[in-house]
Amino acid sequence: MQRRTLLSTIGLSTLGAMAGLGRPGAADAATPGVSATEIKIGNTEAYSGPASAYGAIGHGLVAYFKMVNDQGGVGGRKINFITVDDGYSPPRTVEQTRRLVEQDGVAFILNALGTPNNTAIEKYMNAKKVPQLFVATGADKWGDYQHYHWTMGWQPSYRIEAAVYAKDILANKPGAKIGILYQNDDFGKDYIAGMQDGLGAKFKAMVVKTASYEVTDPTIDSQIVTLQGAGADTLLVAATPKFAAQAIRKVFDINWKPLFFMTNVSSSVGAVIKPAGFDKAVGVTTVGYAKDPTDAAWANDAGMQEWRGFMAKYMPNADLSDANYVYAYGVGVTTMQVLRQCGKDFSRANIMKQAANLHDLVVPTLLPGIKINTSPTNYHPIRQMQLQKWNGKTWERFGQIVGA
Repeated sequence: MQRRTLLSTIGLSTLGAMAGLGRPGAADAATPGVSATEIKIGNTEAYSGPASAYGAIGHGLVAYFKMVNDQGGVGGRKINFITVDDGYSPPRTVEQTRRLVEQDGVAFILNALGTPNNTAIEKYMNAKKVPQLFVATGADKWGDYQHYHWTMGWQPSYRIEAAVYAKDILANKPGAKIGILYQNDDFGKDYIAGMQDGLGAKFKAMVVKTASYEVTDPTIDSQIVTLQGAGADTLLVAATPKFAAQAIRKVFDINWKPLFFMTNVSSSVGAVIKPAGFDKAVGVTTVGYAKDPTDAAWANDAGMQEWRGFMAKYMPNADLSDANYVYAYGVGVTTMQVLRQCGKDFSRANIMKQAANLHDLVVPTLLPGIKINTSPTNYHPIRQMQLQKWNGKTWERFGQIVGA
């Protein structure tokens, strides 16, 4: 889907939503965002700005809900998915979210992108008692059901992910000298905390240097050179796609050959590996919890055939190597399960209740053995992952599925 087409979709959806506020059958006070014919869902996405590679997720969700509507919707209602660009800027996220909640009158916000962005709206959403559902960030804090009842994560915790890398380092390179490049916000800092969890008392001795960057920085080249200069022979990069691709290229260009770990959120072949260079990424290790669309192991997999069928019909011009579309499909499947469990009660309270009562949900695009489970005291739906290494053509999985 081209950007112009997407913006047209957004505009039509928003106009339709606002027109519905004064119609008979429009949402009432008991079920905001829900009428006899539709359920309005809001979303903020980085269609522009430094994290615009993630715009593919928004594209994927638009297409997914079109498929749902073509199949009859849910509970006799069509999904009116209103997605807007915040440019990965927290102040814009606040502005757009208030508009979605207070003007468009959405039932809930789904899969808003970004750790700093969701942090900026978390208190507002909880004060308003509007579900902030399946946020598109793995920050560990999205599982804080005690203080933020209306906010729930979806993907695995960054902190747990980093601890998995730490344990792999201890097992296979116990004398490692570690350098860490991280985004200077809660997203990046979760990886520091996870390494501390995994390395324990050895953290101070093994981590020889850390370097941060701001999302407004043009490049991270100087930080990579600094980490190499500190004597690091092991590198962890906690960066969004633009900077992750830069890191891979710079490490290669300066002929540095560290044991290289990359955050899962920048493991998309289409969004990161291809721009960086397939050959330049050889040896990079990450974790996966979803099936990689470039992995030949899934050529005849029923779940991925389902996904490819969806892509062929609803996103025929999209890059099938971009794992962000796989991610979007998984979020869509999970969301529809929540809405089906709501039965006839689409109140915000029941939507949140059902989101916290998912049991062994099998999502066709997740790795075999990984299921979604939530409860009123478990707001981390996906808690398992598997290590994988880039071999020049695809991600090659190794070891066992591990988790919290």
